[in-house]
Amino acid sequence: MGIREADLLEIIARDALARLVTAYSRAADRRDFALLRSLYDDEAEDIHGRMFQGGADDYIAFVQRALSSYENTVHYVTNMAFEIDGDHAEGEVHKINYHRTHGPDRQEIITGSRSLDLYRRRDGEWRFMRRAITLDWAVKRPVNPEAYDDFAAGSPHGKPGLEDLSYQLLTRFGRFGMD
Repeated sequence: MGIREADLLEIIARDALARLVTAYSRAADRRDFALLRSLYDDEAEDIHGRMFQGGADDYIAFVQRALSSYENTVHYVTNMAFEIDGDHAEGEVHKINYHRTHGPDRQEIITGSRSLDLYRRRDGEWRFMRRAITLDWAVKRPVNPEAYDDFAAGSPHGKPGLEDLSYQLLTRFGRFGMD
């Protein structure tokens, strides 16, 4: 099977879906729960293995509790494959996820996972209808505090919430109710 050329409407839909899945990462990592909720349809379901299965509002509450266990997180979207059929689409989104715990015995948890998504477009906006996670690999290790001072020429460290440098430098991204 080869890959057929996409028409203009499909290219527009793929762009919107790519922006949707990357907005999810920004929302989670910046702890912008209003943005995160806006990405889900009111009828959506999220399935995070044995940890969580339920609707969008309950999922947002789950994410708030889960992320409070971490000093910092970074969710990288690597590969995205979408199949679009009118106002419905499916996606397989590959991710590398970084989580750093709080405290003196801080740990780094790094995973490779995939989101198996169903999307719906209503009134010209794409949202998640179902997001199911599958874990492909995981690594857990102690934090090396010196590494954070040695790399990236002393760049400011990323932070969850409004203290992150992105909120000072990227004013067009908005704050989505974080104030």
